[in-house]
Amino acid sequence: MTSKSADIGVLGLGTMGANLALNIAEEGFRVALHNRTTKKAFDLRDDNGELAANLLPTETMEDFVAALKSPRVVLFMVNAGAPVDEQIDLVLPLLSPGDIMIDAGNADFNDTVRRTKRVQGTGIHFVGMGVSGGELGARHGPSIMVGGEESVWQHLKPILQPVAAQYHGEPCVAWLGTDGAGHFVKTIHNGIEYADMQMIAEIYGILRDGLGLQASAMAAIFADWNARGLSSYLVEITAAVLAETDPGTDKPMVDVILDEAGQKGTGRWAVIEAQKLGIGATTLEAAVSARGVSSRRAERQSAAALYDGVTLPAAGFGGDTASLAELEDALETAKIIAYAQGYATMAEASANFGWNLPLGEIARIWRAGCIIRSRFLDDIAKVYDTGETVVNLLQAPSFVERVARGQAALRQVVAKAALAGIPTPALSAALAYFDDYRRARGTANLIQGQRDLFGAHTFRRLDKEGVFHHQWPAIQDG
Repeated sequence: MTSKSADIGVLGLGTMGANLALNIAEEGFRVALHNRTTKKAFDLRDDNGELAANLLPTETMEDFVAALKSPRVVLFMVNAGAPVDEQIDLVLPLLSPGDIMIDAGNADFNDTVRRTKRVQGTGIHFVGMGVSGGELGARHGPSIMVGGEESVWQHLKPILQPVAAQYHGEPCVAWLGTDGAGHFVKTIHNGIEYADMQMIAEIYGILRDGLGLQASAMAAIFADWNARGLSSYLVEITAAVLAETDPGTDKPMVDVILDEAGQKGTGRWAVIEAQKLGIGATTLEAAVSARGVSSRRAERQSAAALYDGVTLPAAGFGGDTASLAELEDALETAKIIAYAQGYATMAEASANFGWNLPLGEIARIWRAGCIIRSRFLDDIAKVYDTGETVVNLLQAPSFVERVARGQAALRQVVAKAALAGIPTPALSAALAYFDDYRRARGTANLIQGQRDLFGAHTFRRLDKEGVFHHQWPAIQDG
């Protein structure tokens, strides 16, 4: 190995780290490799002969850092949380002013802010970088969301632009703001991803349990929808999953998969941050909660037996073209509402943390490489390209027209599903948010009255300026 010959070092060679390293090497950059199990680094080189010249495995952390050109760039791809801090503790003493550490894992942006503060004054730079696209994206081109100092982004740009996914020749990577901006945007991306997947699953549930369709028929429906407004990676892979057959049983693959959804925490973080910022990301919340309910399979089976005799009204779902069009319109409308909640959360965070997030640019870098890539993101980018202030996507004229047109279908689908006992938590949450958001006079006035009565929390009035407290009648127990 030649000392100081690598353009970048990748630390952590699990599935994502290994594939990202191969992607970088394929673009002509020399990549130093290190892993706690050092054999992984050497195996990665030996198993990829065509790229071996650009892959430099190392035995020790000292060798790893010594292999890097100055300023040295160390990219961490390890599990979020304590493992990142452990690796920073090992690498930091070996670095010099001007060197750059990049956390490219699914980090909590609060940790990224903390780690940035840790290196302030040392001359060493810390970058929080969101990477979306899964295993294939990491290998062939992910969507990359960069946070940190803009001057550091200028140094990283020549490496990251060719490595990122390309959309009509445009690299799906951008600098989004200081410290935790990149990881925050990745967190909201994942929250939207949860909502998108959950709503698709709910439509699948209606097709299966409301219309009685087989997996192959549903695959054809989703493939058809993917040719229009719902065109997206998630709808495309839904069709692929439903079309697949289990080679061992000849049953549809989806019918032999256990109905428990896993999660790694990023969707939950999105909901927590939305709550902290005072944004009602209710569709994202419903999706996270639904995964929690799914994990309690034994409880659900017991409850199913307890309520087996519950009488339900007729569902009203039919298998004709009109019913399928209604489901398609409902899903597309709910999708707009879910994205509106995610974007509202990012807008509030941008103002709160002083990031000035480029919301239109975020839509553009999500158009390829990432899990939620879709035709729909072009529409979002165009809204922000107008230069007008967008309070919420639901107030953008192009989306007002679409939601006004599609809300009837969403309303019908949610109502029919409720009558049939088919759960649609995310679709229902999207509809409820829409109805709440468009309600000029809500019901929180009653809540404020209650709060003032039991806790003297005060309230404001419609007809007078200021803050008021009313002398309510005393209510005694009993």
